[in-house]
Amino acid sequence: MTDDDGQPEILTEEVDGVLTISINRPRQMNAMTRSAGLAIAASLDELDERDDLRVGVLTGVDGNFCVGMDLKRFVAGERASVEGRGFGGLTERPPRKPLIAAVEGYAVAGGFEMVLACDLVVASNTAKFGLPEVRRGLVAAAGGLLRLPLLVPRAIAMELILTGNMLDAARAESLGLVNKLVAPGLVLEAAKELAAVISNNAPLAIAVSKHVASESADWPRGEWFSRQGDLTNPIFTSLDALEGARAFAEKRAPVWSGS
Repeated sequence: MTDDDGQPEILTEEVDGVLTISINRPRQMNAMTRSAGLAIAASLDELDERDDLRVGVLTGVDGNFCVGMDLKRFVAGERASVEGRGFGGLTERPPRKPLIAAVEGYAVAGGFEMVLACDLVVASNTAKFGLPEVRRGLVAAAGGLLRLPLLVPRAIAMELILTGNMLDAARAESLGLVNKLVAPGLVLEAAKELAAVISNNAPLAIAVSKHVASESADWPRGEWFSRQGDLTNPIFTSLDALEGARAFAEKRAPVWSGS
């Protein structure tokens, strides 16, 4: 899918089990379109479906992550959400496998909501985050109103939601929204390094661990361990569990089969 200038709206790269997805609308500060969201959704499906891909990295080209939906397209009647998938093809249905946001520049409005839907965040120390929707007569309905109060203290979340004020990278890190801050220009490299560490671990164990950690907040407390056991017990009898133990005993790197 191409932008108005004929360039692909989404770029992908596969290296050593890591799929990098880059929003490629630099003239619009990577503002999201519906076609770009469809392309991201397709890439995330590929990430989940292919055994040779272990981790995804989501980023934007040319110094910005994403400034939300393309307002010119919005005025013309286009919505940047994908049915069943949400804004950018991500916010309502994140991938089963880990997804890292690599943030340079602005990640605001829907762009910030995409970040909130990711599992880990690497950001430039000059990055800016925010939910300015109320300043445009809109609401952060792509997950910002739902996820942010779960991730930071309620008063902080309400301040960001109701004022539309920006959040700088240092404060975002202090609030636990960012895993690692790096200098401008080093974000993608740092995100890929983190992805490589995850990719070296057992794929079944990673998938189940993410599932339990992501979904268990909604489980009744009395069912925590029974529900967890339904998902985790098969891991302990998997071939990868045996391989991990053997590799440790033999002081070698494990060779995962994903079974």
